[in-house]
Amino acid sequence: MGRTPRKANASRKKPVTMIAESFDRRTLANMEVALERACESLGPESNQHDARRHIASKIVECAASGDRTLGGLTDAGRAAASELRATHGARRWAGIVLRR
Repeated sequence: MGRTPRKANASRKKPVTMIAESFDRRTLANMEVALERACESLGPESNQHDARRHIASKIVECAASGDRTLGGLTDAGRAAASELRATHGARRWAGIVLRR
């Protein structure tokens, strides 16, 4: 008899929470500016969805940990951009999904 396939990662799913529900307007504005500043440092490749998503996730982590200042969020974003450059330099981040 055949087995019913299990969905991969079904037990690891996290509840989905909208970012707008988690942070106030000022923090959201700071996060947006920080993302743009960090992506500017990547050049034209900054429009790659996976690169932006990685940088944004690090900015969200920073804000969730309590540092919601523009400086702190920008630093987190730029650190993520540096990580992308160091790890994937010549490949230009195409199709990259970094997992931790």
